[in-house]
Amino acid sequence: MNLHEYQAKALFQDYGIPILPGKPAHSPDEAVENAKALGGNAWLVKAQVHAGGRGKAGGVKFSKSLDDVETAARDLLGTQLITKQSAPDGQPINVVLIDCAADIAHELYLGAVVDRASRQVAFMASLAGGMDIEEVAATTPEKIVTISINPVLGLQDYQCRLMGFALELDPDQRKQLGVILHGLYRLFIDKDLSLVEINPLAILSDGSLAALDGKINVDDNALYRQSIAEWRDPSQEDEKERKAQEFDLNYVTLDGNIACMVNGAGLAMATMDIIKLSGGEPANFLDVGGGATAERVAEALKIIISDPKVEAILVNIFGGIVRCDLIAEGIIEAVQEVGVNVPVVVRLEGTKVDEGKSLLASSGLAITSAENLADAATKVVASVGGKK
Repeated sequence: MNLHEYQAKALFQDYGIPILPGKPAHSPDEAVENAKALGGNAWLVKAQVHAGGRGKAGGVKFSKSLDDVETAARDLLGTQLITKQSAPDGQPINVVLIDCAADIAHELYLGAVVDRASRQVAFMASLAGGMDIEEVAATTPEKIVTISINPVLGLQDYQCRLMGFALELDPDQRKQLGVILHGLYRLFIDKDLSLVEINPLAILSDGSLAALDGKINVDDNALYRQSIAEWRDPSQEDEKERKAQEFDLNYVTLDGNIACMVNGAGLAMATMDIIKLSGGEPANFLDVGGGATAERVAEALKIIISDPKVEAILVNIFGGIVRCDLIAEGIIEAVQEVGVNVPVVVRLEGTKVDEGKSLLASSGLAITSAENLADAATKVVASVGGKK
């Protein structure tokens, strides 16, 4: 689950991480009132969307007057912001954040992720703040310093000092960085985060540090025990992907016209690859899991056919945990219930595969059975007229 910047900053404040005053607004009038309440003579109006690159896409506007704040909020609210990280049609802007403008001396980068290689939380920092960390990593990786946190010992003060020296901070700033790092680590653990970024972590003109932006991802598997689960913003999520989560389906929308329904993530990847190799374009990644049931298959088909781009469906099921005849019954029931009106190609393999194929053949439905994965890919690509 992703959080908006204003939500991330609220958590930062709770954990002693310095931020500049700011307030979210849902209307131009509220934006003006927030600017008045914050005081000062310059503000930033920042679109709140779950996508990076907002500034370059016009989602962050500098305002020197209350009229500018109102105009900026009016221009942003209710529109779609398209960035290099957003969906192709952009993300809806329903909220803007009104921030006090900062007098910045230098911008740093600070982030934390779960490092699977070391099985530890890793902090990353860089002198090249305000830039995409991916670009920094690709072009100047020497500018990134990393420390890994032993889960038994926790974050150590000497690690904070090492990072402070690497960021060329003076003694007072190193102390401030230590407070920030300890706060971030507690936040990371307490809220079951999978990623947190502060970009930029600014050195202000008075020498103090402040988080001017914030990005937080929360581990979906831990949401049941987190009150911040209520902060989820469904408007920022793909509707089909959100629906899939309700039924424990792993679904990702793609750009093609051949939908896939597979049990197992590795098999799903292989299925998409062979569709591509056969001249087609996959419309989605969809893993229904090992315990595929008629209900889950039906829900998966509903999600699939809700995509107007889908012109054919390839079902690729390996009956290891569940029998192929039961899977075939589920597919038949699902096709009848959902009313699928595009070609469906099914490849079954595993326990009771012959019985499963017989059920599909005698169903009277427009379901084409395939002998193997290559045969299935060839047939489904042919059903949409070849390469698109």
